[in-house]
Amino acid sequence: MVIIGSGFAGIGMAIRLKQAGFHDFVILEKAAELGGTWRDNAYPGCACDVPSHLYSYSFALNPGWSRMFAPQQEIHNYLRTCADTYGITPHIRYGKQVTALEYDDGGRDWSITTGDGERLRANAVVSAIGALHIPSFPEISGRELFRGPAFHSAQWDHSADLTGKRVAVIGTGASAVQFVPQIAPVASRLTVFQRTAPWLHPKPDLALPPRTRRLLRLPGLARAMRYGLYWALESRALGFAVDPRLMKAHEKVALKHLQEQVPDPELRRRLTPDYLIGCKRILISSDYYPALARENVSLVTDAITEIRPRSIVDAAGAEHEVDVIVYGTGFKVTDALTEQRIVGRDGLKIQDAWQDGVEAYYGITTSGFPNLFFLLGPNTGLGHTSVVFMIESQVHYVMECLRLLSRTRARAVDVRPDAQRAFNRRLRARLDPLVWNAGGCRSWYLDEHGVNRTIWPGFTFEYWARTRKVKPGAFELIY
Repeated sequence: MVIIGSGFAGIGMAIRLKQAGFHDFVILEKAAELGGTWRDNAYPGCACDVPSHLYSYSFALNPGWSRMFAPQQEIHNYLRTCADTYGITPHIRYGKQVTALEYDDGGRDWSITTGDGERLRANAVVSAIGALHIPSFPEISGRELFRGPAFHSAQWDHSADLTGKRVAVIGTGASAVQFVPQIAPVASRLTVFQRTAPWLHPKPDLALPPRTRRLLRLPGLARAMRYGLYWALESRALGFAVDPRLMKAHEKVALKHLQEQVPDPELRRRLTPDYLIGCKRILISSDYYPALARENVSLVTDAITEIRPRSIVDAAGAEHEVDVIVYGTGFKVTDALTEQRIVGRDGLKIQDAWQDGVEAYYGITTSGFPNLFFLLGPNTGLGHTSVVFMIESQVHYVMECLRLLSRTRARAVDVRPDAQRAFNRRLRARLDPLVWNAGGCRSWYLDEHGVNRTIWPGFTFEYWARTRKVKPGAFELIY
């Protein structure tokens, strides 16, 4: 088997393979070290926005987290430790960018090509590349003409000293609310360009003292804490999965947080979202609003019309002189899969299979591509809890598919087109009336047709239950 990517999904898949007695597999990693998004995103203030005791593997609890919401380096170290502890590190091949996947109809296997020209053959491929790894840059006239340092938050230029500089931040998403409070005190002037105001909840973060960490090492305590966190966060899904009107409670929390942290009524008005909470990702921060209220920080809500060699011009005609630009503009989510060269049965290209939109059966398998499994595939993202829980459910499902092959002695499984269509019809029927499509809301959850290809529309325990067992009738067995 070949696993592509060594983040939470890739490492988790490899561990389960090894535990089940599969040892003939490799992990192809494009970078020089493992970690996925927790390797790439090393911007100031980068941390988890899900409590760390839940944002971790269920089989590798870590009672030693230093905070409720662990910083990036700590999560990266956790992944390294898991890879070493479970014997995964020797299976990783670094510097291996996968450039093509091609299914051999005669051989019933996959040919995998890497950027350095190497070719591998595998019975099955697991794509564990995730969705948040291709930085998205805005299409702004003159962007390439800027003469100072300019970089995306996921490609932070640590050689660029921001001390005493005039810094522009474009974008106010999940990354920006973490790094803006870090750079505001050192910049001489910080200008934040906001297209859409995010909904913010306070971040209940706190340091976990050594005594607490020692207590969590007692048998069962870390597990009990994890269960408590799981059900507390799962209750937040009521407004997402049942009725958008239930989001009002979340809106009250956010508005109270805004009122308490932003005394200036004009600034507060510009920071008040005009869309239903939850339609875009709800962010958590207790220091973002205070950072925007600093004297050396200004918030611009007019659109950017042009970037010049040393300045940014907004739609009101104001020219803002800047020395550095930081793009906090997110990622190409649906493009993460559609831009790949993947050729399945009878020469079917993934772009043709997905010409009407990215879709898969439970986000894991796509008809026409036998023994190709996606982790964190279409419609398996979350807006309320830990995506690592979803990863583990998907890994379990892949293992069930492999056990089906073992029992039947088939060479490959391919989800039937009718099963995939029926699943996605049910998915759309659930998604359309929910919060992500309320009031014409636009977000990175939606594709160019306005269809939500990103989020799972229910509770995570529901997804867990549905992926416990494989329905053989949903698949064609290829011998």
